[in-house]
Amino acid sequence: VATPTMDRIAQSGLRYNNIHSTALCSPTRAALITGRNHHSVGFGVVSEQATGFPGYNSIIPEDKATIGRMLLDNGYATSWFGKEHNTPSFAASQAGPFDQWPTGMGFEYFYGFLAGEASQYEPQLMRNTAPVNAHELHRKGYHLSEDIASDAIKWLREQRAYAPDKPFFMYWAPGASHGPHHVMKEWADKYKGKFDDGWDKYRERAFASAKAKGWIPQNTQLTPRPASMASWDSIPEAEKPFQRRLMEVFAGFTEHADYNAGRV
Repeated sequence: VATPTMDRIAQSGLRYNNIHSTALCSPTRAALITGRNHHSVGFGVVSEQATGFPGYNSIIPEDKATIGRMLLDNGYATSWFGKEHNTPSFAASQAGPFDQWPTGMGFEYFYGFLAGEASQYEPQLMRNTAPVNAHELHRKGYHLSEDIASDAIKWLREQRAYAPDKPFFMYWAPGASHGPHHVMKEWADKYKGKFDDGWDKYRERAFASAKAKGWIPQNTQLTPRPASMASWDSIPEAEKPFQRRLMEVFAGFTEHADYNAGRV
């Protein structure tokens, strides 16, 4: 999958190849924005599955400040665009409370969605703590990744115009490549035929590439495919065109998000 923007950022920054977190979005993001273990900030699971047990209540405590809060308190302009999914489900309405929304956790400006996923064509978005009128979004040619890129660019230009010497922090998190995989046909068509030999062969190529790039040690062994997951050779031939298209759509969706990150 072509990701020239992410490649450029990776080459110019620090790359980490060893992260320990539960393989879920809310806990991983809670760890990223606080720099702490996800249990210590209330996110042992995604916010909708929260319980009253310590480490699982989906509430980031005030003494575990987010990077937005720390930078805002030190003179930065701060913003969050796109996916959020760290607001407790009991607080994700116009009744609030809003202390666990981005604007209550140190991000002065928020434009995105609170849920774990959103339609890329007809999302339900919030601007700060107010719902965005659906008529602004549900129009021909709309796509969420493009919208949050445009809004982020507008925010950046305003910061530069009004306070050019003020440092800023932006957290930009597109819905891609989380489901639903929504992207325009021309982006998916760029990958026509690239996955025709199936997921088992692709998995081997990706593993070899990760070794070649030094992302994993040279003596790493490829994990066996779980018995519960069908091998490519075992699925009916009539099903394979559909499965190939799923992979093409995912790849196009990912490159499209990378392109919009490049716009920002």
